[in-house]
Amino acid sequence: MSRPHVLLSVATSIDGYIDDTTTDRLLLSNSKDFDRVDQVRAESDAILIGAGTMRADNPRLLVNNEERRAARRAAGKPEYPLKVTITATGDLDPHLKFWHHGGAKIAYTTDASEEKLKQRLAGLAEVISVGPEIDFPVLLDDLGHRGIRRLMVEGGGQIHTAFLAQGLADEIHLAIAPLVVGDPAAPRFLGPGNYPGGPKRRMRLAEVRAVGDVVLMRYLPKQESL
Repeated sequence: MSRPHVLLSVATSIDGYIDDTTTDRLLLSNSKDFDRVDQVRAESDAILIGAGTMRADNPRLLVNNEERRAARRAAGKPEYPLKVTITATGDLDPHLKFWHHGGAKIAYTTDASEEKLKQRLAGLAEVISVGPEIDFPVLLDDLGHRGIRRLMVEGGGQIHTAFLAQGLADEIHLAIAPLVVGDPAAPRFLGPGNYPGGPKRRMRLAEVRAVGDVVLMRYLPKQESL
């Protein structure tokens, strides 16, 4: 058994924000980049978002392109990747779109919240405790046991920070949108953390390309800059 390859996927403003502080979701990607993300989802075995992102954005988290879903079926895969979320408190609304679209779902939680979440979701997802606190290595081990080889992590900031700070991220897809948020109260891609190697360690840049007016940079965090 091996842990899945972990890919962090995020779009930010030029000044590093993933949203603003208004009630409407800030659309950082363009149509071409949304299609690129859909392709990455189709190539993944599982897609993960945190509870905060679920509450804020209420996403369905699907592969939207029918041809990509058909290709997954033809390859003997489920039509949709496994959908995964993480909640320490278990406070997730069972009416969120996440639970009612796509295929199989897993909610990872803590020992204290496991029973509450099972009752709240009532069969909408498999509920699994990973210990007294959220243990990301245990979560990845469980996904590996389930045959998940490629995990796409779509946020939010606390989740991305945890994966990167704990040295668990293998790849970062960072899309930079040509706009500036400028609000210090807005959420950022990453928060404070004790990141492997500290600020002097340079990650390897594997790719840079334009996607419409967005720039995609692909980094490999476990590899040093050449």
